[in-house]
Amino acid sequence: MVKASKALDRVLVLEMVRVTEAAAIAASTLVGRGDEKAADAAAVEAMRAAFNELEFDGTVVIGEGERDEAPMLFIGEKVGTGRGPKIDIALDPLEGTTITAKNGPNALAVLAIAEEGGLLNAPDVYMDKLAIGPGYAQDLVSLDKTPTQNVTALAAAKGVEPSEIIACVLDRPRHEKLIAELRALGCGIMLIPDGDVAGVIAVTDPDTTIDIYLGSGGAPEGVLAAAALACVGGHFQGRLLFRNDDERARAAKWGVTDLDRIYQLSDLVRGDAIFAATGVTDGSLLSGVKRKKGGVMTTESVVMRASSGTVRWVKGEHHKTA
Repeated sequence: MVKASKALDRVLVLEMVRVTEAAAIAASTLVGRGDEKAADAAAVEAMRAAFNELEFDGTVVIGEGERDEAPMLFIGEKVGTGRGPKIDIALDPLEGTTITAKNGPNALAVLAIAEEGGLLNAPDVYMDKLAIGPGYAQDLVSLDKTPTQNVTALAAAKGVEPSEIIACVLDRPRHEKLIAELRALGCGIMLIPDGDVAGVIAVTDPDTTIDIYLGSGGAPEGVLAAAALACVGGHFQGRLLFRNDDERARAAKWGVTDLDRIYQLSDLVRGDAIFAATGVTDGSLLSGVKRKKGGVMTTESVVMRASSGTVRWVKGEHHKTA
């Protein structure tokens, strides 16, 4: 267990839920409307406003893009009052913009915070990801092994056949070979259309039946998912993937010198961390925002802390105020 950070005050745990709730509620007004940009913009604006009410000196280290790419919550933006502890923030106000526009499952408002310097400043490139739940040897699976080797090793550790393992994979053309290899093993596959933060976290929850996450997705989302796994003891590895010289140059700008490095969980999240997420649409992890009579809105959130290993499930009722 990592040492508790004085900067991450207990009050901040609940405050982070309030931030993700605000973003989720804002995005929920555009669920199924077919407008990804509007849904994302609503979530971003609400999350930023909620952050700026908090008594801390926050810096966005993983956000909506670089300063010239995003109007707000860009990388390097300062949020909070500027007083209090220095905090690094990784965020995705709407993880699953396409999901939200189409009213699909598992859209989330999500963030992670740590002390200054506690989160990897990941460039906005793809990352090859591998995740399993807690309770296994550190070297059981590896990105240096094939999917067949990893699934076989995990099955042996569980005392089951590979055909009884269920893998979660993003449904993308780039994963055709991975999917074919997994199916040749006979294991089950849950293909998800979007939202790989929820997919990675699913390996820690026995109720989801997901045993392993495999495949590539955004590196910033990898850091967010790693923060959640750091809180509950899961295993995660990531390796940055570069498609062209522009992406390699971007990585160099962020201080990445070893382009083939495998990042362990402790490389991505150092020390104490808090992870929070609120459901926008219904999913395997959280229920989405619901509207009741009288303008009441309900939310379901999860918040975790690495130093205590505590996971709290929070149900909120939000009443209109005059």
